[in-house]
Amino acid sequence: MRLGGRLAGAIEVLADIENRRRPVADALKDWGLSRRFAGSGDRAAVGNIVYDALRKKLSHAWLMDDGGPAALAHAVMFRQWNIAPDRLAAELDGDKFAPAPLSPTALAAFRSRALDDAPGHVQGDIPEWVVPLFQDNFGDRWLVEARALAERPSLDLRVNTLRTSRDKVVAALDEAQAAPARIARQGVRIPPGEGPSRLPNVTAELSFAKGWFEVQDEGSQIVADLVMAGDGEQVLDYCAGGGGKTLALSTTMGNRGQIHAFDADRKRLAPIIERLRRAGTRNVQVHEREKDLAHLIGRCDRVLVDAPCTGTGTWRRRPDTKWRLTPKNLDERIEQQRQVLASAMRYVRPGGMLCYVTCSLLPSENQEQVRHFTAGNRDFEIVPALDGWQALFGGTGVEPLSGDAATVTLSPASTDTDGFFFATMRRGAG
Repeated sequence: MRLGGRLAGAIEVLADIENRRRPVADALKDWGLSRRFAGSGDRAAVGNIVYDALRKKLSHAWLMDDGGPAALAHAVMFRQWNIAPDRLAAELDGDKFAPAPLSPTALAAFRSRALDDAPGHVQGDIPEWVVPLFQDNFGDRWLVEARALAERPSLDLRVNTLRTSRDKVVAALDEAQAAPARIARQGVRIPPGEGPSRLPNVTAELSFAKGWFEVQDEGSQIVADLVMAGDGEQVLDYCAGGGGKTLALSTTMGNRGQIHAFDADRKRLAPIIERLRRAGTRNVQVHEREKDLAHLIGRCDRVLVDAPCTGTGTWRRRPDTKWRLTPKNLDERIEQQRQVLASAMRYVRPGGMLCYVTCSLLPSENQEQVRHFTAGNRDFEIVPALDGWQALFGGTGVEPLSGDAATVTLSPASTDTDGFFFATMRRGAG
Protein backbone atom coordinates (compact mmCIF):
# COMPACT_ATOMS: atom_id res chain seq x y z
CA MET A 1 0.00 0.00 0.00
CA ARG A 2 1.10 3.55 -0.71
CA LEU A 3 0.78 6.34 1.84
CA GLY A 4 -2.71 7.24 0.60
CA GLY A 5 -4.09 3.79 1.34
CA ARG A 6 -2.42 3.71 4.74
CA LEU A 7 -3.81 7.12 5.63
CA ALA A 8 -7.29 6.08 4.53
CA GLY A 9 -7.00 2.90 6.59
CA ALA A 10 -6.04 4.88 9.69
CA ILE A 11 -9.02 7.17 9.20
CA GLU A 12 -11.31 4.12 9.04
CA VAL A 13 -9.88 2.74 12.28
CA LEU A 14 -10.15 6.09 14.06
CA ALA A 15 -13.78 6.38 12.95
CA ASP A 16 -14.47 2.86 14.23
CA ILE A 17 -12.94 3.72 17.62
CA GLU A 18 -14.97 6.93 17.84
CA ASN A 19 -18.29 5.49 16.68
CA ARG A 20 -18.20 2.21 18.57
CA ARG A 21 -16.05 3.30 21.53
CA ARG A 22 -13.76 0.34 21.02
CA PRO A 23 -10.27 -0.33 22.38
CA VAL A 24 -7.71 0.64 19.78
CA ALA A 25 -6.13 -2.83 19.68
CA ASP A 26 -9.47 -4.45 18.80
CA ALA A 27 -10.22 -1.93 16.05
CA LEU A 28 -6.79 -2.39 14.47
CA LYS A 29 -7.05 -6.17 14.63
CA ASP A 30 -10.44 -6.17 12.89
CA TRP A 31 -9.19 -3.78 10.21
CA GLY A 32 -6.23 -6.03 9.48
CA LEU A 33 -8.39 -9.16 9.30
CA SER A 34 -10.73 -7.50 6.81
CA ARG A 35 -7.81 -6.23 4.66
CA ARG A 36 -5.91 -9.41 3.83
CA PHE A 37 -4.01 -7.56 1.11
CA ALA A 38 -2.36 -5.34 3.71
CA GLY A 39 1.16 -6.49 4.50
CA SER A 40 2.84 -6.32 7.90
CA GLY A 41 4.43 -2.99 6.99
CA ASP A 42 1.04 -1.58 6.02
CA ARG A 43 -0.55 -2.74 9.27
CA ALA A 44 2.31 -1.26 11.27
CA ALA A 45 2.02 2.08 9.46
CA VAL A 46 -1.74 2.25 9.98
CA GLY A 47 -1.26 1.40 13.64
CA ASN A 48 1.38 4.10 14.02
CA ILE A 49 -0.90 6.76 12.56
CA VAL A 50 -3.76 5.70 14.83
CA TYR A 51 -1.66 5.63 18.00
CA ASP A 52 0.07 8.91 17.14
CA ALA A 53 -3.32 10.51 16.54
CA LEU A 54 -4.71 9.33 19.87
CA ARG A 55 -1.64 10.42 21.83
CA LYS A 56 -2.10 14.03 20.68
CA LYS A 57 -5.81 14.00 20.03
CA LEU A 58 -6.63 17.31 21.71
CA SER A 59 -3.77 19.35 20.28
CA HIS A 60 -4.33 17.92 16.81
CA ALA A 61 -8.02 18.79 16.98
CA TRP A 62 -7.35 22.31 18.25
CA LEU A 63 -4.79 23.10 15.55
CA MET A 64 -7.04 21.72 12.80
CA ASP A 65 -10.22 23.21 14.32
CA ASP A 66 -11.62 19.75 13.68
CA GLY A 67 -11.52 16.65 15.86
CA GLY A 68 -12.79 14.23 13.23
CA PRO A 69 -10.81 11.14 12.17
CA ALA A 70 -9.63 12.65 8.88
CA ALA A 71 -8.35 15.83 10.53
CA LEU A 72 -6.55 13.87 13.25
CA ALA A 73 -4.86 11.57 10.73
CA HIS A 74 -3.72 14.49 8.58
CA ALA A 75 -2.40 16.28 11.66
CA VAL A 76 -0.22 13.25 12.36
CA MET A 77 1.30 13.63 8.92
CA PHE A 78 1.97 17.34 9.41
CA ARG A 79 3.13 17.41 13.02
CA GLN A 80 4.58 14.00 13.86
CA TRP A 81 5.68 12.56 10.54
CA ASN A 82 7.03 15.90 9.31
CA ILE A 83 5.25 15.79 5.95
CA ALA A 84 4.26 19.36 5.06
CA PRO A 85 0.71 19.92 3.72
CA ASP A 86 1.85 20.75 0.19
CA ARG A 87 4.14 17.76 0.02
CA LEU A 88 1.40 15.46 1.34
CA ALA A 89 -1.09 16.77 -1.23
CA ALA A 90 1.41 16.11 -4.00
CA GLU A 91 2.10 12.60 -2.75
CA LEU A 92 -1.60 11.72 -2.52
CA ASP A 93 -2.45 13.23 -5.92
CA GLY A 94 -3.58 10.51 -8.30
CA ASP A 95 -3.73 7.81 -5.63
CA LYS A 96 -7.18 6.26 -5.96
CA PHE A 97 -6.94 4.73 -2.51
CA ALA A 98 -6.13 8.03 -0.79
CA PRO A 99 -8.74 9.70 1.42
CA ALA A 100 -10.64 12.77 0.33
CA PRO A 101 -8.57 15.97 0.48
CA LEU A 102 -8.52 17.78 3.79
CA SER A 103 -11.11 20.55 4.03
CA PRO A 104 -9.82 24.07 3.25
CA THR A 105 -11.11 25.22 6.63
CA ALA A 106 -9.02 22.67 8.54
CA LEU A 107 -5.96 23.41 6.42
CA ALA A 108 -6.34 27.15 6.97
CA ALA A 109 -6.70 26.61 10.71
CA PHE A 110 -3.53 24.53 10.84
CA ARG A 111 -1.57 27.20 9.00
CA SER A 112 -2.81 30.03 11.19
CA ARG A 113 -3.00 28.61 14.71
CA ALA A 114 -0.22 28.34 17.31
CA LEU A 115 -0.42 25.71 20.04
CA ASP A 116 0.86 28.16 22.66
CA ASP A 117 -2.50 29.92 22.36
CA ALA A 118 -4.43 26.79 23.32
CA PRO A 119 -5.67 25.99 26.84
CA GLY A 120 -3.20 24.12 29.04
CA HIS A 121 -4.92 20.75 28.89
CA VAL A 122 -4.93 20.97 25.08
CA GLN A 123 -1.22 21.74 25.03
CA GLY A 124 -0.61 18.78 27.33
CA ASP A 125 -3.07 16.43 25.61
CA ILE A 126 -4.74 15.30 28.82
CA PRO A 127 -8.37 15.48 29.97
CA GLU A 128 -9.15 18.88 31.45
CA TRP A 129 -10.33 17.45 34.78
CA VAL A 130 -6.93 15.77 35.24
CA VAL A 131 -4.98 19.07 35.13
CA PRO A 132 -5.42 19.94 38.84
CA LEU A 133 -4.24 16.43 39.76
CA PHE A 134 -1.11 16.81 37.63
CA GLN A 135 -0.52 20.23 39.17
CA ASP A 136 -0.76 18.71 42.65
CA ASN A 137 1.77 16.05 41.70
CA PHE A 138 4.21 17.98 39.53
CA GLY A 139 3.71 21.66 40.33
CA ASP A 140 5.13 23.92 37.63
CA ARG A 141 6.40 20.84 35.73
CA TRP A 142 2.93 19.48 35.05
CA LEU A 143 2.79 20.52 31.39
CA VAL A 144 6.24 19.07 30.67
CA GLU A 145 5.14 15.81 32.26
CA ALA A 146 1.86 15.74 30.35
CA ARG A 147 3.54 16.39 27.02
CA ALA A 148 6.05 13.59 27.60
CA LEU A 149 3.13 11.18 28.00
CA ALA A 150 2.04 12.02 24.44
CA GLU A 151 5.27 10.83 22.78
CA ARG A 152 6.04 7.40 21.35
CA PRO A 153 7.57 4.97 23.85
CA SER A 154 10.60 2.78 23.33
CA LEU A 155 10.48 -1.02 23.42
CA ASP A 156 12.08 -2.14 26.67
CA LEU A 157 13.31 -5.61 27.57
CA ARG A 158 14.56 -7.17 30.79
CA VAL A 159 17.43 -9.62 30.53
CA ASN A 160 16.92 -12.90 32.35
CA THR A 161 20.24 -13.35 34.11
CA LEU A 162 19.26 -16.91 35.03
CA ARG A 163 19.84 -17.73 31.36
CA THR A 164 22.30 -15.23 29.91
CA SER A 165 23.91 -11.79 30.17
CA ARG A 166 22.86 -8.36 28.97
CA ASP A 167 25.79 -8.21 26.54
CA LYS A 168 24.57 -11.37 24.81
CA VAL A 169 21.01 -10.04 24.46
CA VAL A 170 22.26 -6.74 23.03
CA ALA A 171 24.43 -8.64 20.56
CA ALA A 172 21.55 -10.94 19.56
CA LEU A 173 19.31 -7.93 18.86
CA ASP A 174 21.90 -5.65 17.27
CA GLU A 175 19.89 -5.32 14.05
CA ALA A 176 17.07 -3.82 16.11
CA GLN A 177 19.45 -1.15 17.50
CA ALA A 178 19.22 -2.65 20.98
CA ALA A 179 21.35 -0.98 23.65
CA PRO A 180 21.71 -1.19 27.44
CA ALA A 181 19.08 0.80 29.32
CA ARG A 182 20.28 3.86 31.16
CA ILE A 183 18.88 3.00 34.60
CA ALA A 184 17.59 -0.57 34.92
CA ARG A 185 20.45 -2.91 35.75
CA GLN A 186 19.37 -5.62 33.32
CA GLY A 187 17.38 -3.43 30.94
CA VAL A 188 17.73 -3.28 27.17
CA ARG A 189 16.12 -0.56 25.07
CA ILE A 190 15.09 -0.47 21.41
CA PRO A 191 14.25 3.04 20.12
CA PRO A 192 10.65 3.77 19.10
CA GLY A 193 11.35 4.73 15.50
CA GLU A 194 9.66 7.42 13.46
CA GLY A 195 6.87 7.67 10.90
CA PRO A 196 5.81 4.30 9.50
CA SER A 197 8.77 2.35 10.92
CA ARG A 198 7.71 -0.65 12.97
CA LEU A 199 9.22 -2.07 16.10
CA PRO A 200 10.79 -5.51 15.73
CA ASN A 201 8.80 -8.56 16.75
CA VAL A 202 11.28 -9.59 19.42
CA THR A 203 9.09 -12.41 20.72
CA ALA A 204 9.70 -14.22 17.42
CA GLU A 205 13.45 -14.26 18.10
CA LEU A 206 15.18 -17.50 19.05
CA SER A 207 16.75 -15.70 22.00
CA PHE A 208 13.26 -15.03 23.38
CA ALA A 209 12.28 -18.68 23.01
CA LYS A 210 15.43 -19.56 24.97
CA GLY A 211 14.22 -17.40 27.83
CA TRP A 212 16.95 -14.78 27.48
CA PHE A 213 14.64 -11.81 27.99
CA GLU A 214 11.13 -10.58 28.69
CA VAL A 215 9.34 -7.53 27.32
CA GLN A 216 9.03 -5.17 30.29
CA ASP A 217 9.10 -1.39 30.55
CA GLU A 218 12.21 -0.05 32.23
CA GLY A 219 10.12 1.62 34.92
CA SER A 220 8.52 -1.70 35.83
CA GLN A 221 11.98 -3.23 36.13
CA ILE A 222 13.13 -0.40 38.39
CA VAL A 223 10.26 -0.70 40.87
CA ALA A 224 10.76 -4.47 41.02
CA ASP A 225 14.38 -3.84 42.00
CA LEU A 226 13.30 -1.27 44.60
CA VAL A 227 11.49 -4.06 46.46
CA MET A 228 15.06 -5.02 47.49
CA ALA A 229 14.19 -8.71 47.81
CA GLY A 230 16.98 -10.83 49.27
CA ASP A 231 17.98 -14.27 48.07
CA GLY A 232 16.80 -16.09 51.21
CA GLU A 233 13.55 -14.24 51.78
CA GLN A 234 9.90 -15.19 51.60
CA VAL A 235 8.15 -12.81 49.19
CA LEU A 236 4.50 -12.50 48.18
CA ASP A 237 3.58 -10.83 44.88
CA TYR A 238 -0.04 -10.22 45.80
CA CYS A 239 -1.23 -8.74 42.48
CA ALA A 240 1.06 -10.75 40.20
CA GLY A 241 -0.96 -10.44 36.98
CA GLY A 242 0.97 -11.98 34.10
CA GLY A 243 4.07 -12.27 36.25
CA GLY A 244 6.41 -9.58 34.95
CA LYS A 245 7.53 -8.39 38.37
CA THR A 246 7.49 -11.94 39.76
CA LEU A 247 10.03 -12.95 37.13
CA ALA A 248 12.14 -9.88 37.84
CA LEU A 249 12.13 -10.66 41.57
CA SER A 250 13.17 -14.23 40.87
CA THR A 251 16.30 -13.11 39.04
CA THR A 252 17.07 -10.53 41.74
CA MET A 253 16.89 -13.31 44.32
CA GLY A 254 19.09 -15.57 42.22
CA ASN A 255 16.41 -18.27 42.07
CA ARG A 256 16.72 -18.69 45.84
CA GLY A 257 14.30 -18.01 48.66
CA GLN A 258 10.62 -18.30 47.84
CA ILE A 259 8.21 -16.15 45.84
CA HIS A 260 4.48 -16.69 46.03
CA ALA A 261 2.56 -15.28 43.05
CA PHE A 262 -1.14 -14.59 43.47
CA ASP A 263 -3.79 -12.61 41.65
CA ALA A 264 -7.51 -12.47 42.30
CA ASP A 265 -8.09 -12.47 38.52
CA ARG A 266 -7.17 -15.97 37.34
CA LYS A 267 -7.26 -14.96 33.68
CA ARG A 268 -4.56 -12.35 34.28
CA LEU A 269 -2.48 -14.90 36.16
CA ALA A 270 -2.70 -17.66 33.52
CA PRO A 271 0.26 -16.57 31.31
CA ILE A 272 2.67 -16.78 34.22
CA ILE A 273 3.06 -20.56 33.97
CA GLU A 274 4.61 -20.54 30.49
CA ARG A 275 6.73 -17.50 31.32
CA LEU A 276 8.15 -19.18 34.42
CA ARG A 277 8.98 -22.29 32.44
CA ARG A 278 10.76 -20.36 29.70
CA ALA A 279 12.69 -18.29 32.24
CA GLY A 280 13.93 -21.32 34.18
CA THR A 281 12.69 -20.12 37.58
CA ARG A 282 12.65 -22.57 40.48
CA ASN A 283 11.67 -20.39 43.43
CA VAL A 284 8.13 -19.36 42.45
CA GLN A 285 4.88 -20.92 43.62
CA VAL A 286 1.69 -19.81 41.86
CA HIS A 287 -1.57 -19.59 43.82
CA GLU A 288 -4.95 -19.02 42.21
CA ARG A 289 -7.01 -18.96 45.42
CA GLU A 290 -6.39 -16.69 48.36
CA LYS A 291 -7.27 -19.43 50.83
CA ASP A 292 -4.09 -21.16 49.69
CA LEU A 293 -2.11 -18.26 51.19
CA ALA A 294 -3.34 -18.85 54.74
CA HIS A 295 -0.01 -20.33 55.84
CA LEU A 296 1.74 -17.09 54.84
CA ILE A 297 -0.19 -14.78 57.18
CA GLY A 298 2.33 -12.82 59.26
CA ARG A 299 5.29 -14.67 57.71
CA CYS A 300 6.41 -12.80 54.57
CA ASP A 301 9.54 -10.69 54.57
CA ARG A 302 8.19 -8.58 51.71
CA VAL A 303 4.74 -8.24 50.17
CA LEU A 304 4.48 -6.50 46.84
CA VAL A 305 1.16 -4.86 45.96
CA ASP A 306 1.12 -3.83 42.31
CA ALA A 307 -2.27 -2.26 42.79
CA PRO A 308 -5.08 -1.83 40.26
CA CYS A 309 -4.98 1.78 39.09
CA THR A 310 -6.01 4.23 36.39
CA GLY A 311 -2.89 3.48 34.33
CA THR A 312 -2.16 7.15 33.70
CA GLY A 313 1.55 6.37 33.67
CA THR A 314 1.09 4.12 30.62
CA TRP A 315 -0.72 6.64 28.41
CA ARG A 316 2.14 6.57 25.88
CA ARG A 317 1.41 2.89 25.21
CA ARG A 318 -2.37 2.97 25.73
CA PRO A 319 -3.49 6.43 24.60
CA ASP A 320 -7.10 5.41 24.03
CA THR A 321 -7.52 4.84 27.77
CA LYS A 322 -6.61 8.49 28.37
CA TRP A 323 -9.85 9.64 26.76
CA ARG A 324 -12.04 7.06 28.51
CA LEU A 325 -10.90 7.84 32.05
CA THR A 326 -13.51 9.51 34.29
CA PRO A 327 -13.55 10.77 37.90
CA LYS A 328 -15.80 7.82 38.70
CA ASN A 329 -13.13 5.42 37.41
CA LEU A 330 -10.59 7.09 39.68
CA ASP A 331 -12.84 6.80 42.72
CA GLU A 332 -13.39 3.10 41.98
CA ARG A 333 -9.66 2.47 41.72
CA ILE A 334 -8.94 4.29 44.99
CA GLU A 335 -11.43 2.07 46.80
CA GLN A 336 -10.00 -1.08 45.19
CA GLN A 337 -6.50 -0.06 46.26
CA ARG A 338 -7.62 0.36 49.86
CA GLN A 339 -9.23 -3.06 49.84
CA VAL A 340 -6.14 -4.68 48.34
CA LEU A 341 -3.82 -3.05 50.86
CA ALA A 342 -6.08 -4.14 53.73
CA SER A 343 -5.91 -7.73 52.50
CA ALA A 344 -2.22 -7.80 51.64
CA MET A 345 -0.98 -6.29 54.91
CA ARG A 346 -1.96 -9.45 56.79
CA TYR A 347 0.89 -11.39 55.20
CA VAL A 348 3.69 -9.06 56.29
CA ARG A 349 5.72 -10.39 59.24
CA PRO A 350 6.71 -8.07 62.10
CA GLY A 351 9.63 -6.02 60.80
CA GLY A 352 8.74 -6.93 57.21
CA MET A 353 8.03 -4.63 54.28
CA LEU A 354 4.84 -3.81 52.37
CA CYS A 355 5.80 -2.43 48.94
CA TYR A 356 3.11 -0.45 47.12
CA VAL A 357 3.31 0.16 43.35
CA THR A 358 1.02 1.75 40.79
CA CYS A 359 1.48 2.71 37.16
CA SER A 360 -0.39 5.94 37.92
CA LEU A 361 0.75 9.56 38.18
CA LEU A 362 -2.21 10.78 40.25
CA PRO A 363 -1.46 11.62 43.91
CA SER A 364 -4.78 10.29 45.16
CA GLU A 365 -3.69 6.81 44.07
CA ASN A 366 -0.14 7.23 45.28
CA GLN A 367 1.15 9.53 48.03
CA GLU A 368 -2.31 10.13 49.47
CA GLN A 369 -3.08 6.43 49.39
CA VAL A 370 -0.05 5.36 51.42
CA ARG A 371 -0.59 8.21 53.88
CA HIS A 372 -4.19 7.09 54.31
CA PHE A 373 -3.03 3.51 54.86
CA THR A 374 -0.39 4.31 57.49
CA ALA A 375 -2.77 6.68 59.28
CA GLY A 376 -5.24 3.82 59.69
CA ASN A 377 -2.61 1.17 60.45
CA ARG A 378 -0.26 2.61 63.02
CA ASP A 379 1.99 -0.45 63.07
CA PHE A 380 3.15 0.46 59.54
CA GLU A 381 5.44 3.39 58.73
CA ILE A 382 6.71 4.73 55.41
CA VAL A 383 10.45 4.22 54.97
CA PRO A 384 12.49 6.17 52.41
CA ALA A 385 12.44 4.40 49.06
CA LEU A 386 14.97 6.99 47.94
CA ASP A 387 17.58 5.11 49.98
CA GLY A 388 17.03 2.08 47.78
CA TRP A 389 17.25 4.25 44.68
CA GLN A 390 20.62 5.64 45.72
CA ALA A 391 21.93 2.17 46.55
CA LEU A 392 20.85 0.66 43.24
CA PHE A 393 20.80 3.51 40.73
CA GLY A 394 22.71 6.36 42.33
CA GLY A 395 25.46 6.16 39.73
CA THR A 396 23.19 6.62 36.73
CA GLY A 397 22.94 10.39 37.02
CA VAL A 398 19.13 10.16 36.93
CA GLU A 399 16.95 11.27 39.82
CA PRO A 400 13.31 10.27 40.26
CA LEU A 401 10.66 12.68 41.46
CA SER A 402 9.91 12.72 45.18
CA GLY A 403 7.94 15.52 46.77
CA ASP A 404 8.10 13.93 50.23
CA ALA A 405 11.72 12.70 50.21
CA ALA A 406 10.43 9.16 50.83
CA THR A 407 8.34 7.82 47.95
CA VAL A 408 9.54 7.54 44.35
CA THR A 409 7.76 8.63 41.17
CA LEU A 410 9.04 7.67 37.73
CA SER A 411 7.76 9.36 34.57
CA PRO A 412 8.62 9.78 30.88
CA ALA A 413 9.89 13.31 31.54
CA SER A 414 11.96 12.57 34.65
CA THR A 415 13.32 9.06 34.08
CA ASP A 416 12.39 8.34 30.44
CA THR A 417 10.21 5.42 31.52
CA ASP A 418 6.52 4.79 31.89
CA GLY A 419 4.98 6.45 34.94
CA PHE A 420 5.27 4.46 38.18
CA PHE A 421 4.90 5.17 41.87
CA PHE A 422 6.74 3.22 44.57
CA ALA A 423 6.52 3.30 48.36
CA THR A 424 7.79 0.99 51.09
CA MET A 425 6.07 0.60 54.46
CA ARG A 426 7.67 -1.31 57.34
CA ARG A 427 5.61 -3.22 59.87
CA GLY A 428 6.64 -2.63 63.45
CA ALA A 429 8.49 -5.42 65.19
CA GLY A 430 6.21 -5.35 68.22
